[in-house]
Amino acid sequence: MSAPPPPIIVLVRPQLAENIGKAARAMLNFGLTEMRLVSPRDGWPNPLAGPAASGADIVLEQARVFESVADAVADCAHVYATTVRKRGVTKPVRTPEAAALAIRSAGERSAILFGPERSGLETDDVALARTILTVPINPEFGSLNLAQAVILIAYEWSKGETLASPPTTDLAPPAPHEELEGMIGQLDRMLEEAHFFFPPDRTRTTKRTLRTLLTKPGWSSHEVRTLRGVLSALAGAKAKRG
Repeated sequence: MSAPPPPIIVLVRPQLAENIGKAARAMLNFGLTEMRLVSPRDGWPNPLAGPAASGADIVLEQARVFESVADAVADCAHVYATTVRKRGVTKPVRTPEAAALAIRSAGERSAILFGPERSGLETDDVALARTILTVPINPEFGSLNLAQAVILIAYEWSKGETLASPPTTDLAPPAPHEELEGMIGQLDRMLEEAHFFFPPDRTRTTKRTLRTLLTKPGWSSHEVRTLRGVLSALAGAKAKRG
């Protein structure tokens, strides 16, 4: 069985080329490459989109322009409108996660509509969709910019894709306690020579605090040697000045 086609991202009457570029960047981050534009306000192509895309040039280069939403989704069997519920429009409502699962199981082409930055999709735009796609959001502050909305939807789609994860780096094992004691002793001697421990009756408490601080990070042997080298260099510089 062939993999389901990725959804098409349709930006309806986008106003700023920079926002188109940012949306392209969000798409490519999560493996989506097909963008369609419906009557972009400032025309297309637009040189201002490139810098905002930060390298997502393939999305911008392949973007197609349409005069109407109906034309943009004519070859799609499933159309989702990202919006809050519209009065007078009775359609199924899905979260991004549920929509991603539905798109994967459908098999046919799907399109996801995003409205203009200021006003969002109009009722006539939503009427062309089969399903409303709504992001659960703080009811007291439901403002998302275009790229944020795109990246939320693209991320949910990406969960079913095989995308590269950030490389992991194995941490070095903690240094033996003997090495830590050597570092702490070296620092203690330097601080005593510098008359750091004052007043005398606070010396034990201050040393205990320093010991707690220096044993908390789980230093590796390399880190201990590096810090002791720093301390030796400081001590040498002081001796020269003396």
